[in-house]
Amino acid sequence: MKKRRLPLGVQTFSEISEDKLVYVDKTARIYDLVTDSGKFIFLARPRRFGKSLLCSTLSALFAGRRELFAGLAIDALDWEWKKHPVIHIDLNPANYVTGGSRALQNRLNTVLTIVEKKYDVSAAGNDISDRFFNLIQNLAAKFSEKVAVIIDEYDKPLLDTINDREVHETLKNELRGFYGVIKSSDEYLRFALLTGVTKFSQVSIFSQLNNLSDISLNPAYCDICGITQEEMETSFAPEIERITSENGLDRLEYLDKAKRFYNGYRFSKKDLTVYNPFGLLNHFKNHGDFETYWFATGTPTFLIKLMEAQKMDILTLEKNEISAADFQKFHVDNMNVTAVLYQSGYLTIKSYDMDSGVYSLEYPNEEIRSAFAKSLLDYFCSTPGDEFSQNTVAKALTQGDVDKAMNGLRAIFASIPYGIHLKDEKYYHTIVHLVFRMLGLFCLSEVQTADGRIDTFVETRKHVYCFEFKLNGSAEEALAQIDGKNYLLPWRGSGKRLFKVGVSFDYEKRNIKEWRTG
Repeated sequence: MKKRRLPLGVQTFSEISEDKLVYVDKTARIYDLVTDSGKFIFLARPRRFGKSLLCSTLSALFAGRRELFAGLAIDALDWEWKKHPVIHIDLNPANYVTGGSRALQNRLNTVLTIVEKKYDVSAAGNDISDRFFNLIQNLAAKFSEKVAVIIDEYDKPLLDTINDREVHETLKNELRGFYGVIKSSDEYLRFALLTGVTKFSQVSIFSQLNNLSDISLNPAYCDICGITQEEMETSFAPEIERITSENGLDRLEYLDKAKRFYNGYRFSKKDLTVYNPFGLLNHFKNHGDFETYWFATGTPTFLIKLMEAQKMDILTLEKNEISAADFQKFHVDNMNVTAVLYQSGYLTIKSYDMDSGVYSLEYPNEEIRSAFAKSLLDYFCSTPGDEFSQNTVAKALTQGDVDKAMNGLRAIFASIPYGIHLKDEKYYHTIVHLVFRMLGLFCLSEVQTADGRIDTFVETRKHVYCFEFKLNGSAEEALAQIDGKNYLLPWRGSGKRLFKVGVSFDYEKRNIKEWRTG
């Protein structure tokens, strides 16, 4: 079976089309976007989610390059296929951390110069905003067609400098004027799109762009970036066949694992989830290996520090709720850590309550759940425990061996640096929770029941474990609480073996003191 060429790392639509790389056809959705959603559009999605490819596709579409779209959905629709002048600005390449305002000015001037040379027009101005306005006006006049403006990663300069207040404010003021040109150029524009990771608050950048239609939570475009389950199974059928046949895998079992590991991102009220394209393409490229491809491309240290500063409870991280308005709040002086976790791709929508207008959030999939837990452990505990101890815990719980699992946890606690222990039961509880999560175990903490609240339960294919923790109490007392509160009642009759595990911690020794099972 000949391997097909996957567009891994390719963000230019013309290259994908001309080189006949695998392409998940989003052009029907793009057609709806450019015909039904207004003239000025904003879309927020996490990093490496296909925003740049969307921008490139739109650039080719407005440039009238119909030959690139042969055989795709939009080719059969009534698109105008006019050749509009296109200004495509990508703010990702520059280093704004070290370059600041100079880097921004250089990047914008470079792009505008490229456009001038491409279309053989000139556009002088007193500053970069004047030059941008004059370029739009001159292009429209020369070609007697309105201009399409595509700005990718509009917020990159601001996100890069978020920890440098002076530079951040300077860039914000410069971008406010530059983006304001889009509104003042209304009569010369056919279409404008801005993409980014987040939408800065109305008092900053978007105060100049109040005519933008924000489709970030619009159900009609929830899959305009990302790959649905149906698209995955149809567009990548040869890759799925190769992986399952070469590894002797059952197709349905493989698809279920891939869905649990990489799917799960949801961007609207509509109950439709998507895969992150970067992770899925890497998975296919690497012969079906289940690795944390997307997570490994970024470091969530800033977010973890923000969680710590806002005293976010790690145990209830997946029980957060947020309103639609909160999704759009991003201000350096008042960050909502839950919204930032969503915008960054570490949390996603689980459900939507129509009556209250509240969205419930959780981790999107097993990749993020386990990798983020490891990052939290690395940050708070300097990576407790060796790989042997960690693997011991995971293997023991899948085999129903509580004693071996608890001894593995003891080894992990023993390796945590002395100075970071807290005189708080929740600290020990949190470490256990993160270890379970990091190991890919299905684990929930502080689970509300009719009679109380379970500290932690873990469910494997054959077993259910109910853990109760005590810092100033005995393992027997913890076990008695599980019995007295009937914590395992919901799992009786499940056909799985049930374990009650009472655990006490010794603060002086900074480790598990004892455990009892029932």
